Amino acid sequence: MEAAECLQGTGIDPDTLADPQSEITAGQELRLVRNIVRRLRHLPDLGLDAGLRYHLAVYGIWGFALVSSPNFRSAADIATRYLDLSYAFVRFRMEPRGRDIAVLLDDSGIPEDLRQFLLDRDFAALTNAVREIRPGGIPPTRVLLRGPRPAHAARYAELCGLEPQFDAAENSVLYSAAVLDAPLPQGDSQLARLCLDQCRQLLAQRQSRAGIAGKVRDLLLRAPGEMPDIQRIADSLHLSPRSMRRRLEEEGTSFRALLDEVRQTLAEEMLSTGRIKLSEIALRLGYSEPASFIHAFKRWKGMSPSAFREQQTGETSSDQ
Repeated sequence: MEAAECLQGTGIDPDTLADPQSEITAGQELRLVRNIVRRLRHLPDLGLDAGLRYHLAVYGIWGFALVSSPNFRSAADIATRYLDLSYAFVRFRMEPRGRDIAVLLDDSGIPEDLRQFLLDRDFAALTNAVREIRPGGIPPTRVLLRGPRPAHAARYAELCGLEPQFDAAENSVLYSAAVLDAPLPQGDSQLARLCLDQCRQLLAQRQSRAGIAGKVRDLLLRAPGEMPDIQRIADSLHLSPRSMRRRLEEEGTSFRALLDEVRQTLAEEMLSTGRIKLSEIALRLGYSEPASFIHAFKRWKGMSPSAFREQQTGETSSDQ
């Protein structure tokens, strides 16, 4: 494909691509991917090839933070907590599964016509990242993918060492929990702290979003304890819920993703900076009961709120 064909309708020109200070919006990237997928639909494993081009060095400070992490648990926490500093459209999260830890790949927020390409791309980028964090990689115990078994199924086995189970209920890669706390060869606690400080600053800058997403996020942040639903937010912006969903999709996000982002940010802040009871945090974030908040937090972070607070403050809490 010629560059002009790839960029058609994106609003991106060659000068923009040549400028290292330029920022490409999620909506522009989705349009570019759609151009490529429509033109090259005869190459079903193109997403895997694209993902293999993503190395930790291209992610900047986020990539350095992962490499310098003392262990895989820490690297996985940084990866999910600061995922918006990566190029991923898939939303990654960790979840304990008996003796394993599952890395879930949530592709529900990706437009359907681009879902397979971007899932494959981000799956291959994940395998690259694991290999670069720990040379030789970490062999998964299982790989589950929701789609039917494709003709290029052997490509997945090449990437992760085993063929996935297709037609599964979820997209996930499972690793033995025993490897989580093993020291990583390039771990450097001092460098990791410096990288994390920069990650926090960058994420704060990026989360001051523009467009409809920024307005939605601002409205959600103004009302912790109420967490207005999509109808109230849409009314405040003089839009129908359908129009707001479409505008958010064009910007590469969704109302649910923004609501989760705001709740997670506020939850981490309250757990890290004070001794607020979980029941009060749950109420402030708009949950009807603490159990719902605890379940959501485990989905975000792969650990309970109490465990996160202990990790951040070093204080053991009996508050559940």
